[in-house]
Amino acid sequence: MKGLLSRCRALPALATCSHQLSGYVPHSFYHRDPERGKRLVLSRMFQPQNLREDQVLSPEGRSGDLTCKSQRLMLQVGLIHLASPGCYHLLPYTVRAMEKLERVIDQEMQAIGGQKLNMPSLSPAELWRATKRWDLMGKELLRLRDRHGKEYCLGPTHEEAVTALVASQKTLSYKQLPLLLYQVTRKFRDEPRPRFGLLRGREFYMKDMYTFDASPEAALQTYGLVCGAYSSLFHRLGLQCVRVQADVGSIGGTVSHEFQLPAEVGEDRFAVCPSCGFSANVETLRSTQTSCPSCRGPLTESRGIEVGHTFYLGTKYSSVFSAQFTNAHGKPCLAEMGCYGLGVTRILAAAIEVLSTEDCVRWPGLLAPYHVCLIPPKKGSKEEAATELTGNLYDHLTEAVPQLRGEVLLDDRTHLTIGNRLKDANKFGYPFVIIAGKRALEDPAHFEVRCQNTGEVVFLTREGVTEFLSQVQVV
Repeated sequence: MKGLLSRCRALPALATCSHQLSGYVPHSFYHRDPERGKRLVLSRMFQPQNLREDQVLSPEGRSGDLTCKSQRLMLQVGLIHLASPGCYHLLPYTVRAMEKLERVIDQEMQAIGGQKLNMPSLSPAELWRATKRWDLMGKELLRLRDRHGKEYCLGPTHEEAVTALVASQKTLSYKQLPLLLYQVTRKFRDEPRPRFGLLRGREFYMKDMYTFDASPEAALQTYGLVCGAYSSLFHRLGLQCVRVQADVGSIGGTVSHEFQLPAEVGEDRFAVCPSCGFSANVETLRSTQTSCPSCRGPLTESRGIEVGHTFYLGTKYSSVFSAQFTNAHGKPCLAEMGCYGLGVTRILAAAIEVLSTEDCVRWPGLLAPYHVCLIPPKKGSKEEAATELTGNLYDHLTEAVPQLRGEVLLDDRTHLTIGNRLKDANKFGYPFVIIAGKRALEDPAHFEVRCQNTGEVVFLTREGVTEFLSQVQVV
């Protein structure tokens, strides 16, 4: 969208609005004609708001404890609502943004051959005992027993479950490999100190992928393929993530990388060599190491939020569950595995953390819950005669620009001034705000178009607005 509004300044007044303002009778914004369906109006949105910062409380009940910008803003504008420590209600705007993020993830994963499935969150203890992680994971696992005394955990990850699933397919052939299976689902982790809103919680959404290959060489090729898809994803979202070497931790394996989004609030520290591009989580370096292990140049250290993690597992899990395939010679062989995670809710919160101002939410363009907010004149104002033009513009946009169907929201709170509604629109972070002010009474009518991410403002006719917004990308 860079420079899009600048190009719009060159658009001529393409045509005159045919609507005659004289004799206008205001009509309700709540409904369109029955055959066209309903308009989306702000007054009907379930969007609890605490637009004053001093009304937003932390889980401990003190506004001063909100040290994370994304947590404060998401609570302020009604994107999330605290349910219990580390657990949040995801409210409608957030769910829309998450659904869009999942669509982008699906596009990237399926472009490299990923197949989507869904595994139970409830995971039998015997699977975790088989890999010894029932004890290794310790208190991090949320454990429970059913009425028969059978033990389970609420899965923080699904290596055991997916490997057992693949092992149950006794006729798997090398011709079916590589196998890339992924899901987007809720995960659970008994965090000792949940904080920073969606950045570190006890219940969260994750995209986890598990790959099965015929050889170590093929598995490492798949590893590179998935890492490339992650880089493509973050590039599309406009997030400058850094891929760094990382420790394998409790997941295991021999190769691991994190995707870190630089941010002051980040809990991880990573080092980058400006000379050769080497990068690593500082946990993998010696405590006294200040020079690059590759070129001996100086390392630059930053803080970051981990938004993705990849592992080459080898046969650590396939050997436990006998996840095998038949090779070209008809002999059974253990599958070489990899696992790959993206923190879905964390990506959303991290993006808000790094893109937003101190007072206003800013979204990655593809993830904005609604792309356009229309603001008609205040009821009883001199510009009230332009109200119907705003409704007509809504109808025209949703019909003439197919990708904007369901993406345009009408702020029908006409008892408020345009200024007050614009202030709210700034906080919500709609990429484009269109105002029907004094110039909407001109012939032809001109609407004020504001690009929230650049601060640019232009005045366009209805046809100019349509041409401009037809270039907006929506997933």
